[in-house]
Formats: sequence, C-alpha cells, structure tokens
Amino acid sequence: MPIDLREFYQASDPSRTLFVNNSSDGKYYIDFSSVRGGDILGKLKQKITFFKPNEPTCTLFTGHIGCGKSTELLRLQAELEKLGFHVVYFESSDDLEMTDVDIADVLLAIARRVSQSLDKITLESPNKFNELLQGAWKVLNSEVTGAKVKVPVLGDVGLSADKEKLSLSMGIGEITSKMKNDPTLREKLNQYLAPQKTKLLEAINQELLEPAIAKLKQQGKNGLVVIVDNLDRIDNRVKPWGRPQQEYLFVDQGEFLTKLNCHLIYTMPLSLKFSNDYGMLTQRFPEDPKVLPMVPVQWCDGSVHTQGMSLMQQMVLARAFPDMTPEERFK
Repeated sequence: MPIDLREFYQASDPSRTLFVNNSSDGKYYIDFSSVRGGDILGKLKQKITFFKPNEPTCTLFTGHIGCGKSTELLRLQAELEKLGFHVVYFESSDDLEMTDVDIADVLLAIARRVSQSLDKITLESPNKFNELLQGAWKVLNSEVTGAKVKVPVLGDVGLSADKEKLSLSMGIGEITSKMKNDPTLREKLNQYLAPQKTKLLEAINQELLEPAIAKLKQQGKNGLVVIVDNLDRIDNRVKPWGRPQQEYLFVDQGEFLTKLNCHLIYTMPLSLKFSNDYGMLTQRFPEDPKVLPMVPVQWCDGSVHTQGMSLMQQMVLARAFPDMTPEERFK
C-alpha cells in the first residue's frame, strides 16, 4: 500500500501533540506504558477518581520535552471526563510570558481558564476578586502605560459584555493579556499582587472553585480537575534578586501552587529533579513529582531493547498506515 508522504510527514512532526480523543489522532496513539515502568497516568487517575475524589490533590508531572507528556495528559483528560469529572486543560504558554513568570500570573491564569470553562454556570458576585482586579486596573491606569484605560465593571461569572458587565474570565483576560505583552507593566502589576497572594488565593477558592464544584456536583459531575501544561517550559533565567525562575516558582512559591481547592496537575521542568533544592521542593508538595520516562531502545550493554524498539516501530508504522491493524502493518 503506498504511503501519503505529506500526511506521513505531518503525522510524524515531533512537536505535534496527539489529541487521542479525536478519532483521527487516536489511530496514531501507541501505549508505551509497558516499557515506561507502568501506567503512571493510570495511577494518577485512580488517585483522583477512587482514593480522593472529594479532596483537593496536587501532582507535579515531568519528563523530557517531547517525550509525550501533553499527549498523555490529554488522554487523562478524556478518561476523567468519561468518569464524570469537569476537566480544564490549558497550555500555560498561551497565557504566560515564559521568560518571566510569577505566582500571581499562574493563579490568575488558572482562575481565568476555570471561569471561562464554566460559561453556563452562574455564581455569586465575586466581591473579593472584584476588589483585587479593580486595584489591578488602577495600576493599568497609572503613568506606566502612558494612556488611560477604562476600568470595567466586573460582574458575575457567565454575564457578558452586552449587559454592560464583563465576565470574570474576560476581566482577568484583559489584565493577563496586558501583563504578558508589557514587561514594565507586568513588573508593576506583580508588585501590586505579590503582597496579596493569600488574598488572591482565598478569592479563587471561596468565590470561584468551591461554589463552582458545588454547582458541578448538582449537575451530576464528580469534581473539578485543572491540568496546567507547558509549565515545564518556563525559562530558567535568574530573577532580579538572584533566584533562578524555576526554583522560585516551584520551590519558593510551591506552597501557593498546592492551595487551590480542586484537583491540580502541573507540568514541571525535569531539571528541577537535579536541583540542589529538589529536597525542599518535595517538602512543598504532597508527593514526589511523577516522571514520564523516555522509551528505551537500547540496554546499557549496547544490545537492542526488543520490546521498546518494537513499540517505536509500531509508532512509525501507525503514522504511515493509520487505518491498518498492528498485525497488518508488519506484513
């Protein structure tokens, strides 16, 4: 059977994430868990769905860039949704400036994505959030921007701008967009938000996550899971006060990452596994980071890892002949 070279090339792009719940991408998926030391994501799913469905959990997930973390997380999302969980998956690189990330940026990004996903659920007016965001808009109105910005009225989650109110996700989105695009403004806003991290965390928990989970359960859902992908790609440049950014976010501010009252999964830079602060990092989080290993193709003595190589061959053949069965591809 001839190969469509263009389709094969596009399907083999190593930077492409497979959306396994999509019928076309699902044909390309190969389960490598048998050579990766077990089904790591299956154990994580079991923790969320069976052992602690009604308690907040926080997991760090890491591995080499390109080893398949995003594909596995999207597979986990699909499986959790089938089991009745509301899952919010997003790539943090879409919301954050990866060369300059602060804890408030991450918390606001999560709040925005969660509120955005709950467009059909109306919650009470987020008063604490309003207060914090109005303060942030005052910073936007400062001389830093060189121009005046109209301060919006932030309304209930689910209300739209045509009712002369902005939804919470739109209000946060306006602020995070300006933070991402303007480094000077980002610094000023983080100076404003940094001393109020605890207040911001309380606002997200009390005015967004907890009431949202209650409403979701009324609708028959089993809980809320937030998956923050691509945080493993944050730059490790040194902050102005001398602290590397990765250690600052995951070690110094790690406690805040664990305090959101829902199920959380963050991708983490693999380099932190080898950091001098790794021991301190493991104390900040409830359990050690989960590592997705590379697929072995060779043993230490130079001999071929037969099972790993066979699965890699299946991966290539699945992209060349996606409509064939594994047995047919080897004929």
